[in-house]
Amino acid sequence: MRAYVAVVVAALAATAWAQQVPKAPEAPKLGFAVIDVNVLVQDSAAGKEAMGRLKKAQDEKIAQRKKLADEAEALQKQLEAQRVTLADSKVQDLQKQIEDKGIALKRFDDDAQQQLQELQKKELDGLEKQIMPIIQEVGREMKLQMIFNKFQSGLVYADEATDITDLVLRRFNTRVTK
Repeated sequence: MRAYVAVVVAALAATAWAQQVPKAPEAPKLGFAVIDVNVLVQDSAAGKEAMGRLKKAQDEKIAQRKKLADEAEALQKQLEAQRVTLADSKVQDLQKQIEDKGIALKRFDDDAQQQLQELQKKELDGLEKQIMPIIQEVGREMKLQMIFNKFQSGLVYADEATDITDLVLRRFNTRVTK
């Protein structure tokens, strides 16, 4: 009986002590989600329009480049076909024209690449300005503390349950088309 009383007294003492020790505050529940930005760009109506504009600009640059390359090739063929019948001054003139076309083609490539990169940045910045308020709204509604760009954040794993891409995509498409 004494052992039983000792156990009860010890239990009561432990309970009293535990009630006096202040409890540590609970850590806030952290909410995380991921978004596949590539899906938003490729599957949203606004993203498809932006990618269409980029593709059109790229196709125009390809056509312009082909025209310049064809001109340079025509000069080269002319030189090869007529080299033996042309005067040295005319051969040098054609060689200079071919060299100038080559330089113009190199400049065109550099300029086209820069212009396409600037256009891509402009289009993606425009999409970001449209989509960010929706992402923030969804984050607040879901009481999320963090939303990561799924494949550009250094993230190596995310449970599919944390992926809110479809929700944001649906909301984005309904807002943009209204």
